[in-house]
Amino acid sequence: MQRDLLTMTWRDALFAHWPVEPELVAERLPDGLDVATDDGQAWLGIVGFEMTDIRPRGSPIGLSFPELNLRTYVEPEDGGQRGVYFFNLDAADRIGVPVARALFALPYYRAEMRVARERGDADTAGEEFGDAVTLTHRRTHRNVSPARFDATYRPTGEVFRPEPGSLEAFLVENYRFYTQGRRLYRGDIRHEPWPLQEATVEIRANTLFEANGFERPESEPLVHYAERSDVTADRIRRVE
Repeated sequence: MQRDLLTMTWRDALFAHWPVEPELVAERLPDGLDVATDDGQAWLGIVGFEMTDIRPRGSPIGLSFPELNLRTYVEPEDGGQRGVYFFNLDAADRIGVPVARALFALPYYRAEMRVARERGDADTAGEEFGDAVTLTHRRTHRNVSPARFDATYRPTGEVFRPEPGSLEAFLVENYRFYTQGRRLYRGDIRHEPWPLQEATVEIRANTLFEANGFERPESEPLVHYAERSDVTADRIRRVE
């Protein structure tokens, strides 16, 4: 039974995904996890958003800060629930990073980050675009590989909920994560299905792949945007 250890809101989420060969991901996973694929294809995703009003259960005060992660999708070797495996989670918070590392055994790293929003406009044909979001990032955590990310993204389509079994659902509708501490652990989150929109992104700097030991994919990413999601998170549990 899930208990709500944390509540929070995720805002202005960027989902940028690249298809990769499953073997490239498999060699980077801990024992007990297999690569999850859609139509035989593995995916690496860069996901950035602003986490707001992060509150431990019973706390009257919440924290807010941006987060940026590089992730893939996995399933346990025993055939359990598919979920997310994070190669890094960078966040602009001195308090939240050590707390998250301790509570969830996740690879959180400190970074300087900024989220800026610009009102959308219309092109010469009169087509309207959503507000532009610029996310800038520079890792500052000591004794780990440096990393930078700088991008502007905006929604370009109507809101839709991913259909079960679709590629979009495979990429974003994941309510469990796995992490490697002294053992393999899992954690669960809850939220309504993502209100996705098709989106565009201009990436000016990105060294997250290299910082995590991957070659940068040559293909263009599949890009989505989500304005808001209210999330609760449970404590982590050991995978038996």
